[in-house]
Amino acid sequence: MKTAQAFALIVMALQPIGAAAADLPDLQINLLPRTTDEAARIVKVTALTADFSKPEPFEANPAGAATVRARDTADAFSDPSANIGLEGRMTFNLGNGLFTKTWVSAPSSTTASDGLGPLFNARACQLCHLKDGRGHPPQAGEPAVSMFLRLSVPADPATAKAEVADYLATLPDPTYGGQLQTFSLSGVPAEGQMQIDYTEQAVPLSGGQVAHLRAPAYRITNPGNGPFGEGLMISPRVTPQMIGLGLLEAIPAAEILAHADPDDANGDGISGRANIVLSDAAGVPMLGRFGMKAGQPSVREQSAAAFSGDMGLSTSLHPASWGECTESQRDCRAAPDGADPETGLEVSADALDLVTFYARNLGVPARRNPDAPEVLRGKAVFYAAGCTACHTPKFVTGRMADKGAQSFQLIWPHTDLLLHDMGEGLADHRPEGMATGREWRTAPLWGIGLTEQVSGQATFLHDGRARSLLEAILWHGGEAETARNQVIAMPPQDRDALLKFLESL
Repeated sequence: MKTAQAFALIVMALQPIGAAAADLPDLQINLLPRTTDEAARIVKVTALTADFSKPEPFEANPAGAATVRARDTADAFSDPSANIGLEGRMTFNLGNGLFTKTWVSAPSSTTASDGLGPLFNARACQLCHLKDGRGHPPQAGEPAVSMFLRLSVPADPATAKAEVADYLATLPDPTYGGQLQTFSLSGVPAEGQMQIDYTEQAVPLSGGQVAHLRAPAYRITNPGNGPFGEGLMISPRVTPQMIGLGLLEAIPAAEILAHADPDDANGDGISGRANIVLSDAAGVPMLGRFGMKAGQPSVREQSAAAFSGDMGLSTSLHPASWGECTESQRDCRAAPDGADPETGLEVSADALDLVTFYARNLGVPARRNPDAPEVLRGKAVFYAAGCTACHTPKFVTGRMADKGAQSFQLIWPHTDLLLHDMGEGLADHRPEGMATGREWRTAPLWGIGLTEQVSGQATFLHDGRARSLLEAILWHGGEAETARNQVIAMPPQDRDALLKFLESL
């Protein structure tokens, strides 16, 4: 990455002009700078290993001191970080109560829980994030709850956000907004239903094996408010797992940007790019970290956006009580709301703080059998295939006086949090911020081996099309096509070992 470009991005990501640090505790501008000695130690400890005879020091604890015990139940992702202390656990439990709470329509006798909708995708956060894990595509005849469609239409480039260079201009659908809501309150028509049609594809593998992929096609049926906008772009989203979010937020932006190579200067075929997004909280550009295309800069903003888009609940960051209802959805905007008479909000600032704390502190389980010979062999295969070029194994979080649980931890998320071109097979052709229609943020891999145990189904990728980790790998294209082809061609024993390694994460 060119020095001038890197510096400009770091300035945008770390120095929101005009915003006081005290006003933005969640945007990580309060990280203490690394000392020279500290920076040198971090470079050494995060370097890629070449020794696969044994686990690396501390590898069994992917979240450092925040790592929780590995449980063999569906609650494996629901423990609080191990290092938050008694007071932290009390706050975590309060946040958990709000995360699992079922919201109801207004007016209601339970005024602390009303305000749902008028349009929504789920009545509770937990219904999308099943047991704090991944969602999945609906089965035939089921409504979509933990999966939804993003919506947008092309826009004049002149309307792009001037605060962010290279922002790709799109607008929400003029009638249906930025997200398809499949449920609604009485008297308000639901926006429509998502339908998925799959086509099977065979992929020959070495050793005479054959894998079968399912290619999805998406359509919307029963639109309740008339036609969609011209040039409608849709993008499916399965809700992601929740573990380790506070630790990802605590990685210094400069150290994420150090992995970016938008012009592929080193010639390795990998061109990771940062998504710089306009922060709703700060009103300035920040580094995007969360969401399938890194469209949100912080856990707090991701949580507030979900309250608004998924449940139609207002917060200080999204104060409209009707959530996603557009101006053309008049019945929706006229429906009763559950806003507090004093604040005008349905989710108070304290409630948003509690849910944010909960989301930041869901613990990452310890590794399972990291010293098993087959797992170590699979780790060597993972590194040799070049997977670490995007799935960066290690980071050290910044020092933070106000977030001790996330402060200065060696973590193993296996992600660079950058955007990568994943090829035509995974393309949604819908830009988001600076992300193109072929780019996706590298997904963290910690906890991926527990997906089926936690969520009841093992489905992967942004839309859950992959029914196994092997299928997920075989969908990789674009920058990852070379690694994918190596997996196809490698001896079956190496392929099996690679999957064992991933299942141990």
